[in-house]
Amino acid sequence: MDDFTRKFNLVEERDAQIHEILSTVYQALEEKGYNPINQIVGYILSEDPTYITNHNHARTLIRKIDRDELLQVLVRKYLGQ
Repeated sequence: MDDFTRKFNLVEERDAQIHEILSTVYQALEEKGYNPINQIVGYILSEDPTYITNHNHARTLIRKIDRDELLQVLVRKYLGQ
């Protein structure tokens, strides 16, 4: 049995998960010939899933992320916090 305390940083783990999902969505959009930035921004602004392709299950993946949570992660990363 371990004799030390384990620390978990749920925010960092969730940020990493969101990064992985967003990267997968970006790649799927790129593979289908879309402009990934424009499509992702359109999705964030409207929350309309049709901005995201079904290719590689990208639409299903992006819907696993709450839009507010996605915006928080993007702002935190942009500001380096």
